[in-house]
This record gives sequence, structure tokens and C-alpha cells, in this order.
Amino acid sequence: MILFLKKSHVPRGRKTSLTIRLTPAQRQTLLAWQHALTISAGQARRGRMVLLLDDGMTITDIAAAVGLSRRFVYKWIQRFVQEGLEGLQDRPRGRQREPRPPDLPDQPDVDLGFSLTFSVSRIRSLTNN
Repeated sequence: MILFLKKSHVPRGRKTSLTIRLTPAQRQTLLAWQHALTISAGQARRGRMVLLLDDGMTITDIAAAVGLSRRFVYKWIQRFVQEGLEGLQDRPRGRQREPRPPDLPDQPDVDLGFSLTFSVSRIRSLTNN
């Protein structure tokens, strides 16, 4: 005898008070992200979280569906609420380094017609004053 178990369609967890309503343009953009090859997988996952919440899924179920903790689902949803689609973009991580100055091209030595050699005593006398 084969027994088939049906998955219950009753939402797990409590109903969240956090709800969003996407505009048709936002929804279209987020759906396009799901198939885009030019964005990061993380950004596509964040877009999917927003779509699932708009569809009425609970935070617990969204976390299970995308493989993140509830804490991070809340983080990204709140960022979307505050900043819109821009908030779901990847951001630079860590301290940003100062750009290195470009290497100067090798320049030929120029004959100034005099020598610029200084003795240690001459340098001390110039720096002490």
C-alpha cells in the first residue's frame, strides 16, 4: 500500500503585521530579476523575498523558501520599505581603500647644469633653522 501525504496549505507561524503592496512596475522589475543573468544571485533572492511577502506568505515561510533566517528576511524587507528597489542592491562591504595614484612614467634624467648633493651636516643645518 502506498500512502501519499499532502502538505497542509495552512500558513505556518503567526501572521505577520508586516505587509507591502507592490506597484505593477515594481512587481515587473522583481519578476525580471528572477531570470536575469546580469544581477547577483543575492539580489535575485532579495527580490524573491519581497515578491513572496507581497503574495501573502509569512516571514517564516519566506525564510524557509529562500534559505535565510527570519532575521535577514526582516532586514531586507525593512530596507525595501525604506529605500525601495535601490535598497535591495548589493552594497560595498568593508572599508573602502583609497585609490592608488597612477604610476608616473619614467622620465629621462635632466641635466640642470649643477649638482644637488648635500652633506649630512648641510642637511642638519638647513633643517635646524
